[in-house]
Amino acid sequence: MAFEHPAEKSGQGRLGPFEKLAELASNFTSSASFSLFCALLVAGFIAVHLAHLDTSWQHLVGDAMGAVALLLLALLKNSERRAEHAIQLKLDAIAAALLEQYEGEPGRAHQDLAKAIGIEDTE
Repeated sequence: MAFEHPAEKSGQGRLGPFEKLAELASNFTSSASFSLFCALLVAGFIAVHLAHLDTSWQHLVGDAMGAVALLLLALLKNSERRAEHAIQLKLDAIAAALLEQYEGEPGRAHQDLAKAIGIEDTE
């Protein structure tokens, strides 16, 4: 098993199954319905403790909260790494374009920079 950056595992512009799942999960966890689910989970945790229910119920709700927290941590890290990789690609393109400009005439690096930052011809 090779440990490499998630953005480098698949080709440029292609998302693998994990990346697609992570993107869908990231979109879901930033939705209002997931916030409502988390609020209900916390309310359930408080209700179980206030009602002095059996310890197995307390463990069940606590374990559910722990599982959600662990999944959110994994999603956050994945999102952070993808954003970090995108920023690094743009910085590399800017540096190469500046170097080309300093050396004389623009070339391939300027095209890569335009692609990296999404400049499109409006003509």
